[in-house]
Amino acid sequence: MTGLQPRELDEGSSDSGHDPTPDKLQELRHDGSVLAIAVSDQYIFAGTSKGEIVLWSLGTYQHVQTIQAHKRSVLCLLLSEDSKYLFSSACEPIIGVWCPKTFTRLYEIYSTYDVGDVFSVAYSPQRETLYLGTQTQDIQWVSLKDPTRRVSHDSANHPDKRQHRFFDSRAVGGTSTPRRTEEHYALIPKAATVLEIDPGAIRQYAHYGWVFCMLVAKGPTVLGDPDEEVLISGGGDGTIKLWRLSDDGPDYDDGVLGDIEEMMTLGEDDSESVMSLAVDGSFLYAGKLQGIIELWDLDTKQKLRVIKAHDGNVNTLRMSFGLLWSAATGGSASKHSTVHYGRDKNGLSQNVSQKYQCLSRWKAHGAKILSSAVAVHQNERLYLTGANDNTVRVWRVSGMPTQAEQEVGGSENMMIASLREFVSFKTISSRPEFTEDCRKGATYLGSLFKRLGAQVEMLSTGGPHNPVVYAKFSGKLEPAEKRKRILFYGHYDVVPADMKGNNWQTDPFKLEGRDGYLYGRGVSDNKGPIIAALYAVSDLLQAKVLDSDILFLIEGEEESGSRGFQDTIRMHKDLVGHVDYVLLANSYWLDDEVPCLTYGLRGVLHATVCIDSKYPDLHSGVDGSNMLSEPLTDLTLLLAKLKDAQNHVKIPGFYDGILPLTHEEDQRYDDIARILIRRNPANGPIEHLKRSLMARWREPNLTIHRYNVSGPDGSLISSHATANVSVRLVPGQEVEQVIDALKKYLRDEYEKFGSENTLTVRIDNKAEPWLGVPGNYIFRTLEEAVVRAWAPAAAGDSATAAAAQDGEEAGVSGVAMPANATDGEEKPKCRKPLYIREGGSIPPIRFLEKEFNAPAAHLPCGQASDAAHLDNERLRVVNLMKSREIFRTVFRNL
Repeated sequence: MTGLQPRELDEGSSDSGHDPTPDKLQELRHDGSVLAIAVSDQYIFAGTSKGEIVLWSLGTYQHVQTIQAHKRSVLCLLLSEDSKYLFSSACEPIIGVWCPKTFTRLYEIYSTYDVGDVFSVAYSPQRETLYLGTQTQDIQWVSLKDPTRRVSHDSANHPDKRQHRFFDSRAVGGTSTPRRTEEHYALIPKAATVLEIDPGAIRQYAHYGWVFCMLVAKGPTVLGDPDEEVLISGGGDGTIKLWRLSDDGPDYDDGVLGDIEEMMTLGEDDSESVMSLAVDGSFLYAGKLQGIIELWDLDTKQKLRVIKAHDGNVNTLRMSFGLLWSAATGGSASKHSTVHYGRDKNGLSQNVSQKYQCLSRWKAHGAKILSSAVAVHQNERLYLTGANDNTVRVWRVSGMPTQAEQEVGGSENMMIASLREFVSFKTISSRPEFTEDCRKGATYLGSLFKRLGAQVEMLSTGGPHNPVVYAKFSGKLEPAEKRKRILFYGHYDVVPADMKGNNWQTDPFKLEGRDGYLYGRGVSDNKGPIIAALYAVSDLLQAKVLDSDILFLIEGEEESGSRGFQDTIRMHKDLVGHVDYVLLANSYWLDDEVPCLTYGLRGVLHATVCIDSKYPDLHSGVDGSNMLSEPLTDLTLLLAKLKDAQNHVKIPGFYDGILPLTHEEDQRYDDIARILIRRNPANGPIEHLKRSLMARWREPNLTIHRYNVSGPDGSLISSHATANVSVRLVPGQEVEQVIDALKKYLRDEYEKFGSENTLTVRIDNKAEPWLGVPGNYIFRTLEEAVVRAWAPAAAGDSATAAAAQDGEEAGVSGVAMPANATDGEEKPKCRKPLYIREGGSIPPIRFLEKEFNAPAAHLPCGQASDAAHLDNERLRVVNLMKSREIFRTVFRNL
């Protein structure tokens, strides 16, 4: 039987391989072990130890729904080839059949035997018949279309109703053990149809061990017809069996629909369990205990090779992309070349030993890998692994190259790959030691712009500042004078990230995907939005529909007060040229569900107030007396003059010129407060929340940040004391007037002290407030694009369905329809995003608006929970993709 004897054991070493470890795109977390995975063109399905099927959206990796599918652990998930059915089996005798689009439970199937756990299922599309492998060593089957197998939901043969050998046996005295019941049992959806397997549709002792794995293959051996479906099973006895499928019933029971007949047995009855199977033409791979993979030729029945591929049991094998993928309980996953990959021109496989190799092996989990799946999304090849660490991990892998992959351009996978590299640059503008990193980040961004078709310049005043990256994409409208010119502003610098503590779950400068989010410093502020805007332009260029000129100005010191930015732009204003609209994307929604547009920002000025003594630092005991004016005391008394006990700023004329609240703006605050209170009633009452928002968004404020003194700690009278003060300004307040008023007020008040110390007030940086016009053309265009991108859709939209009702309440186009929605149901209405103002400041926006005499608009891309400037900064994948779509629409329509 095994004419070709293997050498001792092939180690399957990847030393001869050259493939790098795959990129981990996402880690999807749950609260139960992942025992089974299936993937459709829209969703990832994971069967868990809690009896649940968890669904995530493929591509955006957002959690869509969790279904209580079984009472106990889900052991197997199988998606039919036509994606019509999703089959699930579990540590119980009931099989579920689900619609993978609506997630409804179509069938409930059970055997009239006590079969224990159902370890494996296989489906024949030709016969519409389901086969199941059981703990009682049987293979059973049932046709989904056999009307004679349909029974009522309360059939006496149902496992929940029939006599149980343990629970229903009576002890001495006539008492019986009560059946186990838990609250989650009631959450399992009722099936539309119940099928009861015919007692004769069974092959008892198909293996002398549990039937761990099965699959249906078409024409895998010359012993059958090329189009004939063959059932292949692997058991705990160590054998592999091939079964011929028949529509005729067994001879002993003519009433049964279908039968299986043994064609061949491979392997020895040695209890070396067969845990997984994969077919490659006429070759069969079998994953076994202790890391072994066997290779069989189904035409000759020969064992061609025995591969030591892993430490731990090989619980899962997949054939895809021209390669074999394996994973084991030791936590490793591997990519292997296959027999067909190495065949010669005549199709001969005599040199199998030489042509197989392990191309790469990597530590995929620090736990037992129990399941895997393969998928292709947006021309990107994905390998998914599930383990008992409660996670599904999604890996970007390479296989045999295809024409489609060679032609791929600005696709979503390229966008995230570019963002990954962009995030890797430590562009921290506030620390001199990262100056070189900032330059490298700017150079990378410039090269990326060039690669995607832009004219690029690095702008600088020649001073010590980081360069501004200028990029121009030319539209096709002729003559050029007719083109609109849209300026996108952003910044490539980031705030520091504390890498020494344990606050970051991963390296902040290595993009990490987790639960539908991308984590990394700058991913939300502001590298992600820049990349989304860039690829939006690339999309239009490739489609040959870019009419307007799109200009990018990406600075490198926004997080440090935009030092030198204004001088740089003024110096190169002729290069930039005429601008019609200014667009930026540098902030976040109010919550995690409702899209917003920002039309107002507060301005800011930062000042340092200094008091200096003519004496050096003195000892408070030796030199201190009431005849000596102490700088820190003077500073404390002076700063106390800036605000009263009600936080009212006492600078004369400070509140003059502030724009009054209009009726239209007041209505906006009502809409905003209503949605926020709906999501979190603790934010209420509504008037209190409105007052809080107005105080933060449309009213000025003054803050004293910190004190600094000269000399070491101890009993000293410091000769020098300073404090940092910031003033947040609102439209109607002029920065220069407030600066003059602040300085004059402090000097006038200080003169009253009669102190011999010296006062100095230094302005460190400043930015004007900004107020856009929500009804103008750029805002209307943005609004239409947001509504279109975030409009409610049928099941499968990447956003969460739960917010649809809230979005309607808030006047926003929300998110996806509930997963089981039908065409006949009324869908949520598509309404406007929320128009908001913000309390923070972005110095360049008002400058660009004035310098180029062009209206500006601000699109928040991220969610409130993005944690920009904080630990574990993140951006939701769906927000990144939707932002790209919105930019694409705006750049085309403006």
